[in-house]
Parts: sequence; C-alpha cells; structure tokens
Amino acid sequence: MVNEGIRAREVRLIDQNGEQLGIKTKFEALEIAARVNLDLVLVAANAKPPVARIMDYGKHRFEQQKKDKEARKNQKVISLKEVRLSPTIEEHDFNTKLRNGIKFLEKGDKVKASIRFKGRAITHKEIGQRVLVRFSEACKEVATIEQHPKMDGRSMFIILAPKAEK
Repeated sequence: MVNEGIRAREVRLIDQNGEQLGIKTKFEALEIAARVNLDLVLVAANAKPPVARIMDYGKHRFEQQKKDKEARKNQKVISLKEVRLSPTIEEHDFNTKLRNGIKFLEKGDKVKASIRFKGRAITHKEIGQRVLVRFSEACKEVATIEQHPKMDGRSMFIILAPKAEK
C-alpha cells in the first residue's frame, strides 16, 4: 500500500537512507514523505506497528519487475515426457523407444516409461516390470530412477530424472 492507501494509524518509519525515524502517526509520516517529494510505502503490514518506508514507489516497482523478469529467465522448466512400452516388446522397438527416452533425458526432461497391460497380460506383471527395469538399466548413464516401477490401474510406470550435471 502506498501513501493514502495505508490504513494504520501509526507506523514505524524508515527514511530514504534506511535510517529509522521511530514510530510516527500516518499523517506525520505522509508529511515527511511529501517534504522530500517521495512516497510512503508499507513494507511490513503485519508488524506491530506496521513498517513504512519513504521511497520512490515507481522506481521500486520497476526494480521489482526487473528482478522478477531476471528470475523467470534463469529458471528451467522441466517437463515430463512419456515413452510407452508393451510387455511383449521386440528388440528393435525397444531400442527405438530407448533412444527417444535418452534423447529426452539429455535435453533435461524427465521421462515416464509406461507399460499398458491389455487383456489377460495383467496376470503377468513381472514381465512388464522386467521390461521397465531393463529400460532403466539402459538409461543409467544419463538418468537416475526417481520412482521405481509402480502399478496404476492397468498400467505400470517408472519415472527417470536426468542426472544433475556437475
């Protein structure tokens, strides 16, 4: 909150140089801020009494937006890519899926390798689990297991995360 938007009767006032001026009424604080041609900005509303600072609010907002933009630029978005396998997958198909999974991991994405059991294949979950374990073993150069093979309805999946670069 800024200037007249501040509701508190008294505030702990900090001047533009960062020095405490003590507890002042809202009107005294507004008067001091007006004298130096700056704004009165509430920085800690939950404190007792609330803390207000004398500063150029427009400049403060601009600096804050610049910091937020910089923070957004530096953060990395990790998405989850899915590779679907089957319990009876052939060697060539497995290698193709494996190459795709490794490519995703090298790009920095997480990989969810899943197996969908169709019909009565669900009675042999261990076959599907072996395929997933084989997939994770083949990816262990570039990935760590984030979640071990787990059943979810008629499908079993494993989540692999890229290894952190040193």
